[in-house]
Amino acid sequence: MQFDLFDSTQNKILDAKTYGEFKEALARSNCTQCALSESRSHIVVDRGNPSAKVLMIGEGPGENEDLQGKAFVGRAGQLLDELMKNLGFDTNRDSLIINVVKCRPPENRSPKQEEVGACAPFLKKQIELVRPKIILLLGAVALKHVIKDKTEFSMGEEAGTFFERPEFPGVKFMVLYHPAFILRDPRKKPVMIEHLKRFKAYWDSINTEPS
Repeated sequence: MQFDLFDSTQNKILDAKTYGEFKEALARSNCTQCALSESRSHIVVDRGNPSAKVLMIGEGPGENEDLQGKAFVGRAGQLLDELMKNLGFDTNRDSLIINVVKCRPPENRSPKQEEVGACAPFLKKQIELVRPKIILLLGAVALKHVIKDKTEFSMGEEAGTFFERPEFPGVKFMVLYHPAFILRDPRKKPVMIEHLKRFKAYWDSINTEPS
């Protein structure tokens, strides 16, 4: 009965006509579609501006995100904010940040396939409602779960290059190192900064185009 009850709730979430309606419905849903619901404090929908042209997609909430109910507010998020701010990009104003899964995996492990599958309709709906011009994929987990045929790849080869996909018309993608990886290996920080500069140059160019 609980699963059937959630089915109607899920339909309400996925039938939302605006991003605000979607966010409120998902945050209040008490989703139990996977085991991550058993240990979470909050469903973490996003952080930032759903009207922005840039959508960032990470892996999943960490401890701070789970406690606050906001995406990328821990050390990794703070580093991302700092790197972007240095380039004149305000992550809260100029982007929306979301995750592949909306509940924290225990011990910050990578989400399992069934957990990603349970959240996939919500991720798809977010992309549809936001209609971004640019999607930044933060880390290997985001890349392999958003771009389904990317099963074997090297982050060194993928990161920092723009590409397009037919299933996402009108969207430019760029893969970035996850900021948590930069915290673990600061030697990659200069490389990520160069990638961010490349992204920022393109973002500046589409912001000067006539609407």
